[in-house]
Amino acid sequence: MWLEKLFSGVVRVLTPLGPRYLNASFSQRMRLIWIFRHFETVPVKVLSSRQRRMIESMYVSNGPVRSREGSRSLPSGAPPILGTLDERPSMPYLVPQRRAASPVGDSAAALGADIQH
Repeated sequence: MWLEKLFSGVVRVLTPLGPRYLNASFSQRMRLIWIFRHFETVPVKVLSSRQRRMIESMYVSNGPVRSREGSRSLPSGAPPILGTLDERPSMPYLVPQRRAASPVGDSAAALGADIQH
């Protein structure tokens, strides 16, 4: 399996529009095997600037792999996947909104309201 990946592997890039598959040169495949040595999926944020430039150059020079139908999905009988880069935007955490404290403080405002009554 390692030899198949080294000689004919592609990289899957998850985008908001769906997965894209990129061809790589032999030396790029060696670097990609090293990047994905511990994890099958890696967010783009954790890549170094040099690794990001390599991925960008792969996209510019080779473009995504296209199937016979013209889609950007991988055709059947396709080469093995070296790893997956996740470029999708992360979901923001849903944090409950807290009221902003006034400079005087909420307790002082409540005390003032009780005095008026």
